[in-house]
Amino acid sequence: MRLSPEQLDRHLAERLAPVYLFSGDEALLVEEAGDRVRAAARKSGCSEREVFHVAPGFDWDRLIQTSASLSLFSSRRLLEVRLPTGKPGVEGAKALLALTKNPPTDTVLLLFCPWLDAATQKSAWLAGLDRVGVFVMIRPVKIETLPAWIAARMRSRGLLPDADATRLLVDRTEGNLLAAAQEIEKLRLLNGAGPITADVIEASVADSARYDVYALADACLAGEQARATRILLGLQREDMAPPIILWSLTRELRILAGLTVELERGLSAEQALAGMWERRRPLMVRALRRIGAKRSEALLRRAATIDRQIRSNLLGDPWAGLLDLVLGFSSVPTEAIGNMAQNTVEY
Repeated sequence: MRLSPEQLDRHLAERLAPVYLFSGDEALLVEEAGDRVRAAARKSGCSEREVFHVAPGFDWDRLIQTSASLSLFSSRRLLEVRLPTGKPGVEGAKALLALTKNPPTDTVLLLFCPWLDAATQKSAWLAGLDRVGVFVMIRPVKIETLPAWIAARMRSRGLLPDADATRLLVDRTEGNLLAAAQEIEKLRLLNGAGPITADVIEASVADSARYDVYALADACLAGEQARATRILLGLQREDMAPPIILWSLTRELRILAGLTVELERGLSAEQALAGMWERRRPLMVRALRRIGAKRSEALLRRAATIDRQIRSNLLGDPWAGLLDLVLGFSSVPTEAIGNMAQNTVEY
């Protein structure tokens, strides 16, 4: 059975499955989903808990033996398996398949892993889990839905934010759900339940934005110029090395340049993007709608100039060059609007 986190509470109110798999890249959401199952398990009599961390050389037989042995101190128990790669390997797949074929009656098994790729989702061990257990697929909160997520979480804690307060908290904790959750708890403790204004946020919330080169590249691809600029300035404040930033932006520009060549040769967007990670395709499509072959080549030449600036102090400030590159990468130039009308990319 496959459920979203929103469907989990209704399921737990009805029954407790023998196996749960939590898959997602947002640690806060994964852990909170696990907490809900742990709470339901405690109510059903699970007072014992053992955690296994899968690393190279992990002994899967130990997990099988532990699951087969009787609990000493309670009628039921929890066994948790942390699978950081999402790939159990041959021995692990056999062990998990065996556990799902014949789950112990006194045990609830919880598996935690990052977002599973399409191939793993079709594996035999996961098919076995689907038959007897629950696969909770936890997608990240997108930047466009982050304000609604933060506002809803604040209301669930008794806080009543106005629109300006929500926007400010989004800016201050950009993309970092754990930081947002911690700041919301701090606001509740400091101010109690009730209305929250932007002034209250300003006075009590630290700037916990998660600035990283990958978020910067994604903002540029999406054409989110204000956000891209804010992330770049955050990276500068954090003393991020300019070569790392330039590498991230140049990598995406080279991919874009290659894709535009393929499109100009007559390939469809679906064919050109066939080898790309599925979750990144929408970002690339948005960038292709704005940036053609000539523009991507011009941006790459600009990146080469910045590379020379980084290598020599005599050619200018590389941070000014990076800002210029980010503004150009994330903008919607006039010529691109005409190109979009003539050659719209759809996927």
